Amino acid sequence: MAKFKMFLVMVLSSMTRRKARLFITLLAVAIGATIISGMITVYQEVPAQMGRAFRAYGANLLILPTGERDSLPQEEMSKVRKALAGYEIVGATPFLYDTLAVNKQPVIVGGTDFGELQKVSPYWQIEGAYPAEGQREILLGAEFAQQLGVKVGQTVTLSAGEGKRVSNFTISGIVRTGGKEEQLAYVDLARLQQITEHPGVISLAQLSIVADGEKLDAVTGLIAKDAPEVVPQPVKQIAHAEGTVLGKLQALVFLVTIVVLVLTLICVSTTMMAVVTERRKEIGLKKALGADNRDIVLEFLGNGCLLGAFGGVIGAGLGFLFAQSVSLHVFGRGIEFSPPIAIFSLILSVVVTGLASLVPVRIATQVDPAIVLRGE
Repeated sequence: MAKFKMFLVMVLSSMTRRKARLFITLLAVAIGATIISGMITVYQEVPAQMGRAFRAYGANLLILPTGERDSLPQEEMSKVRKALAGYEIVGATPFLYDTLAVNKQPVIVGGTDFGELQKVSPYWQIEGAYPAEGQREILLGAEFAQQLGVKVGQTVTLSAGEGKRVSNFTISGIVRTGGKEEQLAYVDLARLQQITEHPGVISLAQLSIVADGEKLDAVTGLIAKDAPEVVPQPVKQIAHAEGTVLGKLQALVFLVTIVVLVLTLICVSTTMMAVVTERRKEIGLKKALGADNRDIVLEFLGNGCLLGAFGGVIGAGLGFLFAQSVSLHVFGRGIEFSPPIAIFSLILSVVVTGLASLVPVRIATQVDPAIVLRGE
């Protein structure tokens, strides 16, 4: 214990006598640890954050009826949600499609839950507003509205065919998506089920879930197991694009982390070599008084590792703030502090400074007391 205290006193004393170099080295380690800690946190958070960001581009999972059936019981969606209890579901939009007549013009009408639709497909551009729940309102696709020559606020007739009851609906909005949705019309799901006399039935459902690649495949497996009456089908284009972008982002973060590690290593090594050069006479005197190479090695390694520990502690805290700032400004969401990442950053800082001290330590052990003390 006494030897350890003496060793610690020697290391701290040698550090405090050279405050300028101490500050430079500590600053380099702290900056390196900050960027490393921040980048590791970002690397870990990127999949989830990007997964949420990709949800603005629409559903990544379809729920379809099995076999040759053209519909499925709406209650199956509760089984699907139960199967996905461990995943973050952004939204789940049921759809019922049927061909009806709007102002005597045949068109495919989709019945849906507009609250869920806004979560799953936030990219829909609406002129006006979505139909209000319980109201006789209809949402028309831009192409179909142009074909009818109608505008928001006007009234159209809706019927399920000849001899069927005709109802008046107010156009609450016109939708533009750049896709097939502009050729359709949409009403509340319950109202379409009533008009078509298909209560409790849907054609399909669109799910937006925070999962990609292997996780999305695992999701389809869970649904197939717990809800055998439905067929889960990933939207391949979105899933593939998401996986590609995530892979490139993570590779970039990994590359930056490696570059920062190398730069920190070089900076610490250069500073430690300067310290060894300055202390050649001191090292020679210690050797002349009986200190062996092991003592010299331990002192310089202790010096470097202690600097790494201090810098790692500072960097772990600043790294979290850095990652938090990146997440808030890029993704608009905060992140939680991760103790394992902080500990890993601290250990990595100590290891890096230890490795950076190896070359200077080797130089220190090669100091010849006789030559140094003669002033050569």
